[in-house]
Formats: sequence, C-alpha cells, structure tokens
Amino acid sequence: MKVAIFGRYYNKTTPASVETLVNFLVKKNIDAYIETHFHELIAVENHNIKDFNNYKTFTELDTTFDFLVSIGGDGTILRSTMFIKDLGIPVIGINTGRLGFLATIHVDEIESAIQNIIDGKYKISERSLLSVETSPENTDITSLNFALNEVSVSRKNSTSMITVETYLDGAYLNSYWSDGLIVATPTGSTGYSLSCGGPVITPGASNFVLTPIAPHNLGARPLVIPDDTEIQLKVDSREEQHLISLDSRIATLDNGTIIKIKKANFKIKMIDLLNESFLNTLRKKLLWGEDKRN
Repeated sequence: MKVAIFGRYYNKTTPASVETLVNFLVKKNIDAYIETHFHELIAVENHNIKDFNNYKTFTELDTTFDFLVSIGGDGTILRSTMFIKDLGIPVIGINTGRLGFLATIHVDEIESAIQNIIDGKYKISERSLLSVETSPENTDITSLNFALNEVSVSRKNSTSMITVETYLDGAYLNSYWSDGLIVATPTGSTGYSLSCGGPVITPGASNFVLTPIAPHNLGARPLVIPDDTEIQLKVDSREEQHLISLDSRIATLDNGTIIKIKKANFKIKMIDLLNESFLNTLRKKLLWGEDKRN
C-alpha cells in the first residue's frame, strides 16, 4: 500500500498528528510519501520520527497511490485537490484546524482510522467540483481551473458594490448589486456560502447554490439550481478589475470578462469511515441538539 501525506502548516497540534500517523504507517509496512514542502516544514521542527530525512517525498501524484492523508483543516483538504486532480485518489483528513466539515479525524483516532482503511471498513463519498473558463482566457486559472468548495467573484480595492450579471443556460437571471457572488457545490455549502446565509446541501445532492455576498437588494436570496446548469457571470464596477477565487486560489480579472462555470468532468473521492456520516458531522459542528429541549 502506498500513501501520500500532505499538510500546509506546522502548528501546535500538528506534531502529535504527524508522529502518530507516520509511526503507525511504518508499523504496518505501508509506503509513505510526504509532500516536499510539508517535509521541509517538519524537518526544521522537533519531532520523534526515526530516520525522517530518509523519507520519500513527492511533488506530484500518480495513480499508484492508494489514498492521501491531509493533515490540517478543511482548507488543507481543498489544497490537496491540486495534487489529486482527476487521478481518483481518495482523501481523508486529520483535523488539526478548527471547524472541520471535511477533516473529521482527531489525533486520538488516527491509528484506528488508518486500520479501518487497511481493513476496507470505509465508504467512498464522491464530491462534485466546479470548472471555470474565462473569455478572454486567464492563465492563472487555466492551469488549475476547478474548485471543490466554491467559485466566487468579489470586489477589489474598493468599498463600492459590484454588479454581477448572471445567466443560467444562456437565460438572464439577475444582476446582483453586492460585494460579490458565490457559486458553491454541495461540499462548499457548509463553507463561505453558509456564512453568507446559503443553505446546507447534502453531499450527494445534484445541485449547486448561488449565494450573493451582502446584496444591496434584500430580495436577492440564495438560489439552488441543478448541477448540470451552465452559469455565466460578467462583472461591472467602479474599479477596472475584480477578483475571482477558486477555493483558496485567487486571480484578478478585468471587468467585462465572461466567466463560465459548470460541473467538472471528474469528482473528488472522500473516505468516510463507517462510524462517521455527514449528518453526524453536521450535528456536531453546528451544535444541533445543544438546546436542552432536545
């Protein structure tokens, strides 16, 4: 078995997670590869990993990897998709961050979680992604033109609103006067979209949601649409440019750029352990049931 390990930061909760994971993989004779930059971060910190400098590293993945372990928060899992792309490598997240709708494994659960994966005691949850095309073409987007959580357009260098002209399958929907507009997947419905008043959508639903960011017109509400819809956006504002973000990746576009967003032609595979589910995670993270009347 061949496993990739990825992380972005080395905070106070990271050492125990890394040491527990790596030492358990060695114990189980699993071939572990650590992403090059993450390996460099670990190397300069105090750790109790024997022969760490001899560990194999990677800068790219291929289909020989059985799964990827992300160490961090949900943002780290989102970043790991830049390595996974359309390779179909399943991913599971160890949570050393905060809320964690995607990264759900805690430090004291690492060994049992990996053992369950070895034993095949898990399910695969396939998550839809968004793909983006712009006209004229933007090279910052072309190389990695997909997002697992959301694609959003927003204002740049200004406190003034922008206008987001929006079409669905070529039919005019609305011009949102707002700070921006979010197009979220079911996975992303518990992220930025949720904080802007969008609905929670279960991962298996065949939908996307359009969520305006601080709309000036209070009648502009989140809209759930089928995920086979092609969305077209065009932004106008007092500034000459605006921002577009694909998960955590940000690019600058000129006003008037045509942005086409649709479902990507591949999915990301998430590993769900049998004792976990999206509904359980939802209850825990949103504190449902904390009301004493329940």
